[in-house]
Amino acid sequence: MTDDSELAGLDPFTLLDREAARLDHFYSSLPEDQWSRPSRCQGWSVRDVLGHLLAAEEYHQACLTGQVQAFFGRMAEAGATDLDSGNALGVAEQAGRPAEEVLAEWRTTDADTRRRFREAGDGTVDTSVGQYPNPWQAFHVAMELATHADDVDVPITDDERDARRDWRARVSRFALVETKPDVVVKAEGGRTHVAGPDAEAEVDDDELIDGVAARLGPDSRLDAAQRALLSAMP
Repeated sequence: MTDDSELAGLDPFTLLDREAARLDHFYSSLPEDQWSRPSRCQGWSVRDVLGHLLAAEEYHQACLTGQVQAFFGRMAEAGATDLDSGNALGVAEQAGRPAEEVLAEWRTTDADTRRRFREAGDGTVDTSVGQYPNPWQAFHVAMELATHADDVDVPITDDERDARRDWRARVSRFALVETKPDVVVKAEGGRTHVAGPDAEAEVDDDELIDGVAARLGPDSRLDAAQRALLSAMP
């Protein structure tokens, strides 16, 4: 079992609610001329990210209803061969719909997802790796929403910046240890040292968060081996 001491004192369900609320407020007040601007996700507009958020809800719902294998079966039938192609299919499926309609459906479905995660408490849910601790899955989904909020430049107030960075760094360290058990992760003095078989890196919290989410590009001060070391993405 992965050491989850980094998560002590954090409430994944509250974090999930906060990140969803931030995205909802952002998209609800987004000017029409901003929907088509590029996001941080290569090839995706701000509108495409919203489509992805709605498409991802099908997987979250499958986790909560024990239907993950059936979900993957449907994705395979539609032509998905891996995570990237599955994500592309989800975005394409939502692309022709009015943005307001997609937002309304995401808002409703996401609210139901968050309610079900909270109700599941300390139990387990079905996932791509089988039965998995529900709080951990809620943390991962909260991180996904936070990452996509950054992808579309959702504003962050000064009051929330430090606390948001802190929990995301803690969950990032947990995710890295969980994904790469052969990697040594040590936090000290606001920085994190990560050492693997072929590379090591010392990063601040912002670099750690972006690195674990595979959001560090060639313009980063870190080389390709260090970026690969930090990434917890499939």
